[in-house]
Amino acid sequence: MRLPIHLINQKTDVDFNKQQVYIIIQMGSHCCKIDHFIRQDELDLDLDEISNFTPQPLSKASISQKGTKKRIENSVSPCSLERSKTHKEIANQQEVLNTEIEHRHNLEVLQEMQQLSKTIVVETTQQSRMNSLSQIGTATRIKLGQDIFIHLKEGSINSHYKFDKVLGQGGFGKVWKVTHKITNLVRAIKQIKKSSILKEEKQRMFSEMNILKNLDHPNILKLFELYQDTNNYYLVTEYLSGGELLERIKIMTCFTENVAANYIRQILLATLYCHEKNIVHRDLKPENVIFVNQDPNSQLKVIDFGTSRKFDKNKSMSKDIGTPFYVAPEVLNHQYDEKCDLWSCGIILYVLLCGYPPFTGRTVHQVLERVKQGVFVFESRDWEDISKEAKLFIQKLLRVDPKRRLSAKEALDDPWLVKHNPATQLNLRVLENIRQFQAQTLLKQALMSYMITQMSNQKEIQEIQNEFTKLDLNHDGILSKEEFMKGYSQLKFDSKLVEDEVERIIDLIDVNRSGMIDFSEFCMAAMNQEKLFSVQRIEQAFKIFDQNGDGFISKQDLEAIMGHLEDEVWEQILLECNADQEGQISYLEFITVLQQKTL
Repeated sequence: MRLPIHLINQKTDVDFNKQQVYIIIQMGSHCCKIDHFIRQDELDLDLDEISNFTPQPLSKASISQKGTKKRIENSVSPCSLERSKTHKEIANQQEVLNTEIEHRHNLEVLQEMQQLSKTIVVETTQQSRMNSLSQIGTATRIKLGQDIFIHLKEGSINSHYKFDKVLGQGGFGKVWKVTHKITNLVRAIKQIKKSSILKEEKQRMFSEMNILKNLDHPNILKLFELYQDTNNYYLVTEYLSGGELLERIKIMTCFTENVAANYIRQILLATLYCHEKNIVHRDLKPENVIFVNQDPNSQLKVIDFGTSRKFDKNKSMSKDIGTPFYVAPEVLNHQYDEKCDLWSCGIILYVLLCGYPPFTGRTVHQVLERVKQGVFVFESRDWEDISKEAKLFIQKLLRVDPKRRLSAKEALDDPWLVKHNPATQLNLRVLENIRQFQAQTLLKQALMSYMITQMSNQKEIQEIQNEFTKLDLNHDGILSKEEFMKGYSQLKFDSKLVEDEVERIIDLIDVNRSGMIDFSEFCMAAMNQEKLFSVQRIEQAFKIFDQNGDGFISKQDLEAIMGHLEDEVWEQILLECNADQEGQISYLEFITVLQQKTL
């Protein structure tokens, strides 16, 4: 069908019932906070998060070149840095926190950050993974999830990034396009002025940072680094240059059900991943869905987790939060669960297929009253070319009773989406790359994990992402042993050999010890090793890890990248490198660890 683009571009003051889509653009970026205070159940959760995590900055950062003032002003968030605490420490931290919340004293925020440092969880295993280590007994294994590289760093951010143009600015600060000085990778940085953060925004900042740093999904904005200096916090994320979803469909001359299904599937994949982690977004809308680049086949990323929160399946949420046109009716009635996100997905799909939302009005109040009623129609002139299956799918998503509404998992299995998602053959070359993966030393695992999560560009990851999605049969954003086995069965191995091979692979690439394979872990193993360990990349990695530029990597250098290291972990790394220098790793030793194929 041809999308009625003229509806989107009109700018006259006419009732929404006459289908003026410009109001979506005017009102869509406003967060509808009917309840202007934080209810006690949400406040309790926020305080609990603050007591355990270090405050960090977060940009809503559409991080697109189309960044807006409102988007910047509405985007602050938190990051969690865990450590073990005694009762006395917890009491002291809570006292500092309460004082900070009461007096908004930035110096105390800094002290809180310095006190709450993230420790790497250390495990021991009786099975030595290297012949050299078998001589000394047990080998230490640490959890190497992508989040260990995301902790608050001190110092001048200008020594690491070259600042380019301003993408947007507002009351809190600016969003910049930047270039990493060593890798030349383009990123986006949200600069937040410490003096501008109020109590409620600080709570949102804490919560969002903690959530975003632990999300590892191909359709969710990626967080790279956090910095602070005397006056500002800095959040480093992906640079998404493809623009907002609504902007993309405005310039398309032909918009089919197949294209709409592709877009909504990616949004639903991100939604299911969050729901599986007990995270609800609460503000899904086209403005919070950004294309990675200008390519017509570019993937989508969900952004802005400033209104998101952890939820308890046994407890309803009550805070009024969302955006007119996309907010679910139960949110307006102060009793809802994660299915509010599915309602928003239904509204987004409705807009994609006809160009305007199902619930309209002259004022925000009128819109919200019609949302509560939940009565909508498919106007024949705009929907006559749309299939019955698509309309039925929308109806299942826009059921007023959330108990009868589709879940994210059920939505991804809907016949209409399945019909527009033809099965494709797995790329066996990617599976072979994984079979040949070698990273049995602790340092090599850490370096490979860093290179994939921090030094790879979007183009390199794109093909691997497609294979990850094919293997992820239940769409939950992680790979189980069973899903891996189904993929490797295509290599025509004996079933027993397949199981043994998959167990071996999972043991090697599951660097965060979750028992499953996360997206970044899959990318680490699936990328061609010669490409990953090119001479240029190895040299860049060494320069990044050699923080003081003296030609050696010390324990302090490594901790600046990975956070605190136990002495026994550092000793193991030195042993793996056969380090000749006193407590340091030379460039030659660094290269040797990365390029060795067998141990």
